[in-house]
Amino acid sequence: MREPLASDVVKATAEKHGVCVRPFTMEVGDTETGELRYVPVPCGSTVESVCLPCARKAKALRQVQCREGWHIDTEPDFTPEPPTETQTELLAFRADLVAAYREVSDQAEADELREEIQGVDDELRQLGMRGRLPSIDLPTKKAVKRSTKRRQDAPNLPRRKVAKTTLGREYAGKFRPSMFVTLTCDTYGPVRSDGAPVNPATYDYRRAARDAVHFSALVDRWWQNLRRVVGWDAQYFATVEPQRRAAPHLHAAVRGSVPHDVIRQVTEATYHQVWWPAHDEVVYVDRMPLWDGDRRVFVDPDTREPLTDWDDAVEAVEDPAHVVTFGRQVHSKGILGGSEEAGRHIGYLTKYLTKSTGEVVEADTVRQKDHHDRLHAELSVTPCSPRCAVWLLYGINPKGVNGKTTPGHCKGRAHRRTTLGLPGRRVLVSRKWSGKTLVDHKADRKAFVLEALAAVGIEKPAPDPARLVWRKVDAGDTNVPPRDHLVMHAISERITWKAEYDKALLAAQSPPDLSATPLAA
Repeated sequence: MREPLASDVVKATAEKHGVCVRPFTMEVGDTETGELRYVPVPCGSTVESVCLPCARKAKALRQVQCREGWHIDTEPDFTPEPPTETQTELLAFRADLVAAYREVSDQAEADELREEIQGVDDELRQLGMRGRLPSIDLPTKKAVKRSTKRRQDAPNLPRRKVAKTTLGREYAGKFRPSMFVTLTCDTYGPVRSDGAPVNPATYDYRRAARDAVHFSALVDRWWQNLRRVVGWDAQYFATVEPQRRAAPHLHAAVRGSVPHDVIRQVTEATYHQVWWPAHDEVVYVDRMPLWDGDRRVFVDPDTREPLTDWDDAVEAVEDPAHVVTFGRQVHSKGILGGSEEAGRHIGYLTKYLTKSTGEVVEADTVRQKDHHDRLHAELSVTPCSPRCAVWLLYGINPKGVNGKTTPGHCKGRAHRRTTLGLPGRRVLVSRKWSGKTLVDHKADRKAFVLEALAAVGIEKPAPDPARLVWRKVDAGDTNVPPRDHLVMHAISERITWKAEYDKALLAAQSPPDLSATPLAA
C-alpha cells in the first residue's frame, strides 16, 4: 500500500517535464484533410496546488511582463488602427436592430432581438473592437450626482495637468530610476505577532471587512491622485497580498521616480467614499424575504410589501455608508533598471502569485482560526456590490434581482472563507505598462523559440487556423481517450521539443577558443 499509484507517477512525470496535469480535451477537425484528433488543452490554473506546471508558466509570464515595462525608455505605441469596413457594417446593422428593439411591443420578439444584438456584439469583439457599446435600453432614471468636493478631514493635494507621457524624469542623461511602493490598510486594533488581535472584543471587524471589500476602489483612487500630483501618466505593475492579520496590502512597481514625501502625501490624502445605502443593522435574521413572481421583487414575509428598490435607496442616501483610507505604514524605494535589486524585487512582487489566499494566510493556532472566523462572519453580512444578495438582509432589492436569488447568499469572492474579502484580481497592471498584453508576451516567447529552431534547420510550420474546427467533447463520448493517455502523449511531445531546443541552444553558442588552452606536455 506504500507503493505509489500509477496516476501519481503520471502526475509527477508531467510536473517534471512541465506538462499540464489536469488538461481538458478538445476535438480538432481539419476541413481539408478530414483528420479528426483529440488535443489536451492546458487548464491555465495560476495555483500550484491545482496545477504546478501551469502555475509556474503563468508566474514566469508575469515576471516577463513586469520586467519589460518597469524601466522602458521609449513610449509604447498605442495608435489605434482605423475601423474596418466589416466593423462599420456590423455597427450599422446593430443600430437597425436596436431601433427595431425599442419599437417592438411583443415580449417574445423583443427577447429574440436582444439575442441577435448580443450575437452582433460578440462578433464585433472577435473582430478586434474594444470599448463599451451603448446600452440597448434607455435609462429610466437620471444618475444620482454626488458632490466632488474634498472632505474637510482630508488634506488638499496639488494638482497639475497630466501630460500624455508615461516615462519619468531622466537624471544625468542616462539614469531613469523607478519606484517600488508598498501600501497597507489602516489599523483596526493591536495585533500579536501571528496576526491575531490582542483583544478580539475591541477589534473593529466591521471596518476591516468593509475596507477589504472596497480596497480595490481605494487603490484606483490612489493612482488617480498620484498622476495628478506628479504630472505624468504614471504606470504600474502591482500585486495584492494578505497580511498576517488577513488585511490586504499592495506591492507596486511604479515607472518613473517620485519623491518619497510625495508618496506619503498622496497616501495620506487618498480616500474613497462608498455612496451606498446604510447597512449597519441586519433587518431579516430568522425569517427571510419572499419572492413575488407577479411583481418580480422580494417582499416582506409578514406585510407582503415590496422591499425598497436599489435606485430609490441610493437616491435617498445623504452621507456615505463608509469611507476607506490607507494606513500610516508606507514604504517607497528607488530602483535602477537592470540592477540585481530590480530582479530581486520582481521576484518579491510575484512571490505569492502561485498560491491561493488561503495558502498564504494559514491559520495555525486557535487564535488565528477564531480571528478568521469572526472576520468571515462579518464579511458574510457585508454587501460586495450593488447586485449582492446580502442587500436583501437589509430590506433592499439589489440590482438584477430575480427568483433565483437567495437572500443572504452571494457567490462573490468577498464572502468566501478562503479569500477573506481579498479582491479577485491578484495582479493589477496599468494599460500602458509594456505596450503588450499577456497574449502578446506569450507570442513573443513562442516566436523566440521558433526562430532558434529554424536557425538549426528545424521548421515548425503553424497550421492554418481557418481550416481547423475546435469543438468541446460531449460527456460520455466513447471515442475520447482517457486523460492519462493524453498526458503521457503530451509528455512524449515535450521531451522531443526539449531535445530540439537544447540542440538549437548548443548550435547558437560559439565554439571555445582552443588556442588559449594550454597544451599538455
